[in-house]
Amino acid sequence: MLYDPHTNYFSPRTSENFNINMSLQLEGIGAVLQSEDEHTKVVRLVAGGPADKQGQLKAADKIIGVGQGMEGEIVDVVGWRLDEVVDKIRGKKDTFVRLEVLTGDTAPKVVAIRRGTVKLEDQAAQKAVIEISDGTRKRKVGVIDIPAFYHDFEAYRRGDQNFRSTTRDVAKLLRELQDDNVEGIILDLRNNGGGSLQEATMLTDLFIDQGPVVQIREADGRISQHNRSRSRALYRGPLIVMINRLSASASEIFAGAIQDYQRGIIVGSQSFGKGTVQLLSDLPEGQLKLTESKFYRVSGDSTQHRGIIPDISLPMLIDQDEVGESAYPTALPWDQIAAAKHGKYFDFSQMLPTLDQLHRERSEKDPDIILLQEQVALMQRNKARTQVSLNEQTRIKEKEDLEREQMLMENKRRSAKGLKPFENLEAYRDYEKEEESNAEKVAAETTRTIDTEADALLNEAGYILLDLVELMRSPKQQVANF
Repeated sequence: MLYDPHTNYFSPRTSENFNINMSLQLEGIGAVLQSEDEHTKVVRLVAGGPADKQGQLKAADKIIGVGQGMEGEIVDVVGWRLDEVVDKIRGKKDTFVRLEVLTGDTAPKVVAIRRGTVKLEDQAAQKAVIEISDGTRKRKVGVIDIPAFYHDFEAYRRGDQNFRSTTRDVAKLLRELQDDNVEGIILDLRNNGGGSLQEATMLTDLFIDQGPVVQIREADGRISQHNRSRSRALYRGPLIVMINRLSASASEIFAGAIQDYQRGIIVGSQSFGKGTVQLLSDLPEGQLKLTESKFYRVSGDSTQHRGIIPDISLPMLIDQDEVGESAYPTALPWDQIAAAKHGKYFDFSQMLPTLDQLHRERSEKDPDIILLQEQVALMQRNKARTQVSLNEQTRIKEKEDLEREQMLMENKRRSAKGLKPFENLEAYRDYEKEEESNAEKVAAETTRTIDTEADALLNEAGYILLDLVELMRSPKQQVANF
């Protein structure tokens, strides 16, 4: 990492996890684990996985021993690192592993599980339909959440016609949403750290006709435009792409192409800014990950360091100075090359002032967004502090003052939504504990769902999309290339 933050060594374990994330499958028992004190705790079971089907292992169980086969010695793993325990539990399909587990206060029990192929469906693209009221009627908007750009390269090389990929999954979801007669689509790339460049290109192909998607400059200065959209668009309707500071790499390539072609509106906060390409080279143990080239948008702008600047900004509880490419001391700089020839589908410059104004008017009245803005302001004030007291009583009082300020902010939101405000700090603390417990229960569920009701920013993106739908109905807004 001396010359570039992404040139690094992949240990065999890291390489294995990388391949799992790309293929969305592994051979094991299908349990999500975490370290808790000296124990390895089961967070949740993967739906349809071996452990889920076997039925004895449960969320919140603590694994204290692991044995191989039906007769092998059970090794005490209390105090072990999480990755070491995981190595013991994973193994070839159709082999057995025995786990010694603690369930609550009961005596330890041994659970034997036959390993199998685990499909990581909760990490795949998912869809939802949200209904948004425009004051007179309910209108339907489609949402596709894309957590990563995955591609099962091994299955693809084997010629498996059913290999898994982001683009294949999204294409299927797009058809289903169009059958549901949604008025537009929101692609949610928040927290999407990237993945396959090929998938970023192919996903763009679903939304634009033929043309370049990304430019790549090699170390010797050569520029290639081989990553292109090669077919007619599958979806041709109104489009919003949501990003945040944790949207990186392939997410930025896709969002940048959609923005440059003026195919859709980018909503959210400035993205991560990872605009470099890495090559993986096999070593006797693990792999070398070496930065070899840089990404550039079809506009000629680099995605490196600067990332993607959204067309409409939403508040974000992430410190940009601490998170992102610009936070790395050895990050490569932003620069530009010549633009690639590309068309534009709409003239969003005519629409954006209106869209932004309507968004601001709603945000000034939305209790959830107001709370988020106040939380951001509080975070920035705390960050600006340059001194802290070493007196215990002073620190305890500061902590209580902070909690009280947070309670007042929450009470303001609750009053605006017709909910009963908290009477005191104790009631607020009980509420916070309950929310934390509910979050743990959601994490323990075997399937991931899109929580549209609790996501104020997603709902606001839905309103922005409906505003876009109305503006696009203007006869002046004709599609150039469709």
